Amino acid sequence: MLVLGIESSCDDTAAAVLADGRRTLSSVVASQDLLHAPYGGVVPELASRRHLEVIVPVVEKALADAAVKLADLDGLAVTRGPGLVGSLLVGCALAKSLAYVAGKPLAGVNHLEGHIYAAFLADDPPAHPFLALVVSGGHTALYHAQAPLRYALVGQTRDDAAGEAFDKVAKLLGLGFPGGPAIERTAAAGDARAIAFPLAQMTDQAPDFSFSGIKTAASLHVKRHGPLSPRQVADVAASFQAAVVKMLVRKTVKASLRLGVKRVVLTGGVAANTALRAALSAEAAEHGIALHVPPPRLCTDNAAMIAAAGTARLAAGERADLTLNAIPDWSLST
Repeated sequence: MLVLGIESSCDDTAAAVLADGRRTLSSVVASQDLLHAPYGGVVPELASRRHLEVIVPVVEKALADAAVKLADLDGLAVTRGPGLVGSLLVGCALAKSLAYVAGKPLAGVNHLEGHIYAAFLADDPPAHPFLALVVSGGHTALYHAQAPLRYALVGQTRDDAAGEAFDKVAKLLGLGFPGGPAIERTAAAGDARAIAFPLAQMTDQAPDFSFSGIKTAASLHVKRHGPLSPRQVADVAASFQAAVVKMLVRKTVKASLRLGVKRVVLTGGVAANTALRAALSAEAAEHGIALHVPPPRLCTDNAAMIAAAGTARLAAGERADLTLNAIPDWSLST
């Protein structure tokens, strides 16, 4: 099955062609990092306007790189949520137009499911059931993938997503956007034990995450000790990163053991963070948990993962008609 995937949920415009749900024939991503850098975060209106400018050339390049034409496809897949509604509408509108013109079936894909399916594009795809930690700029959640296309929400963030916290602390420290890579680079020269940032504890013992407290703690530290020297900035970055990683790893492993699921998938943009990958790998190995992590290029937003999830949904007989619309708060749980 030959499927074209289209992704425009936030600030990256992407298209990819996938064969048989596993083999990537092309993957094109147009980043908007430079556009949003002056603001320290994604500006929704600017993002949707840039999607309009580049989405057709991105899709054309994906088809050309794969050496296929629209008529050669067996189907299309597009992200319909969750995400920024303006950005999502651009991708959905183009996908519906192409599906109508070519007479091809279309599947609407949940962005979070796409991130999970990125693991199936790696050399060691997971077997069901498994626990998936999806951690990115807009999402931080644990899902129990009980069977193909079946998910149960185990835990989620109650405030900021981890990636959003990285962006805000990076802006606070003057490190630029996107914050995740900037924090990681700066943290390499710092002492992760220099500052004891607090870890959120849920009074109801729920396996949820919270990053607002650590973000506030970082802000207060900078205000009390600023202006910071480069070494102090590195220490804040390293200590902040270590605290976030510890929280993610601790709750993921605890949930895995509680559910009796000894396979874990780490995915999403923050999954490209080297410290997180290393810490979760070590903790998982200690508890006999098999860890599956896509390569960094598949962790950040891309359309190959959307095509992979879309292939599974098309194979299951799902079809979206021309009333398909964006769902900015679309839940993955089934």
